[in-house]
Amino acid sequence: MVAVPAQAWAAKVTVLSAARIHTMETAQPRAQAMAFDEQGRILALGDTAALLKRYPGAQRLDVGAATVIPGLIDAHAHVSGLGFSMMGADLTGTRDKDEIFARLKAKAAGLKPGEWLLGSGWDQNDWPEKEYPSAAELDALFPDRPVWLSRIDGHAGWANTQAMRAVSRDLSGTWQPDGGMIRRDAAGKPTGIFVDNAMGLVESARPAPDGATSERALVLGMQAAVEHGLTGVHDAGISLDELHRYQHLADRGAMPLRIYAMADGNNAALESLCANGLYRHPSGRLQMRAVKLYADGALGSRGAAMLEDYSDDHGNRGLLVMSAEELAMASAKAKRCGVQAATHAIGDRGNRLALDTYEKALDADAAGDHRWRVEHAQILAPADLLRFARLHVIASMQPTHATSDMPWAEDRIGPQRIVGAYAWRKLRDSGARLAFGSDFPVESVDPRLGLYSAVTRADAEGKPAGGWMPQEKLTAFEALRGFTLDAAYAGFAENELGSLAVGKRADFVVLKEDPLAVPDAQLRTLDVQATYVDGKPVYEAK
Repeated sequence: MVAVPAQAWAAKVTVLSAARIHTMETAQPRAQAMAFDEQGRILALGDTAALLKRYPGAQRLDVGAATVIPGLIDAHAHVSGLGFSMMGADLTGTRDKDEIFARLKAKAAGLKPGEWLLGSGWDQNDWPEKEYPSAAELDALFPDRPVWLSRIDGHAGWANTQAMRAVSRDLSGTWQPDGGMIRRDAAGKPTGIFVDNAMGLVESARPAPDGATSERALVLGMQAAVEHGLTGVHDAGISLDELHRYQHLADRGAMPLRIYAMADGNNAALESLCANGLYRHPSGRLQMRAVKLYADGALGSRGAAMLEDYSDDHGNRGLLVMSAEELAMASAKAKRCGVQAATHAIGDRGNRLALDTYEKALDADAAGDHRWRVEHAQILAPADLLRFARLHVIASMQPTHATSDMPWAEDRIGPQRIVGAYAWRKLRDSGARLAFGSDFPVESVDPRLGLYSAVTRADAEGKPAGGWMPQEKLTAFEALRGFTLDAAYAGFAENELGSLAVGKRADFVVLKEDPLAVPDAQLRTLDVQATYVDGKPVYEAK
């Protein structure tokens, strides 16, 4: 047991005891008790009796037969996106358009005449026909109300005619926006589907939410996160205005978890970091020192940039959301300003572009402690897989993407390229560091599903038997590390977070079961009894 600093004796101390504490520290992997002060700093870990003797006046927190683990960190998510999805029509899990229409009608019943009907979560890959829908189908139900529905991955949107009429320019013809695609019929008329950067045409036409609504979205998203055992989230791409909303919440002590925010591309938030330096709130609950860039789109909407044609869409190689020149310029700017670059890349061409850009921008500093990241790193050409470790680039990946995509991913890219897809084991064994997240609200906010997917590579029913591409499975410990220490490392916080050790923050989760001992199938249903940040409960199960 490590000795406690003498000055800590005077502080109010809590001694937590549990059946087991998994610290994620190699020097002391397990303990029975943990002492922390009123500021939420860990003072000691070890045997319960010894810690109670050391701190005779300590407050007791005995969680009985439960297991304590470090606070879980989602290394890639969208907090306001989750909040807004909770306020709009939730279309996740719908299996056909009739189910979608029923949910839309129920949501519209509570709206004012002419008010936009917003929703998210549809996925044509889950429908019997597996084809994109049309504006006409929405028009039949909502001829007078604008409707705008974001696809599950956030990389495509479905609009009705009223919503398209709100756009200030003619959407027909053959022109396309840079980094996006308007799907049109043979006559050149828009069908209602907008992919990647084309979505901005409709997004900018709808009324922007007011400040109070936008703040409520953050509050809802953060509360949902702590209820599922998350003590930190890397919010992947926020505006300067959204950073200010977070700041106001942090100033009021209204942030229940830690947010590691990424600036939204080469825009005002990055300019602020360059002009004013990396940002950290005094509370330790909010910081911004990274920028989110985009190489390409998503696989589900066939916008991921591929080196060769899509296997199920000949002639289509996806989209570059930022041009190679724009990505190079933004990466060089990040390097100059000391900002961590985190680039969305899903297709093999998108990933190669991200790695090529990083290699050039980092140059001689590639071997240094830059911690630049590729977000998703989903489909990799064999020649690029080893470059992550060589360039010291973090693979920020989302295990549930694999188990959501597995029914159709091979149809998209064929049997040869699928070998380099969702390649957690290959990347980890190559020496690359994996930081895990969910990409919520694209996937569920629940990190237990990510643990389960990483270990089983199977769906909720355990199918396919033995897992999909089982050679890429991880152990439960490796999966847990991806959501703790490695996620903390990806946010430059491994000296504060990600494990339970003397001097670190008392961010932890109380689970009824032991995630490193239960059968793999039970990882999905671990019982979160409480979530603590800085030694204080931010969620307790009823």
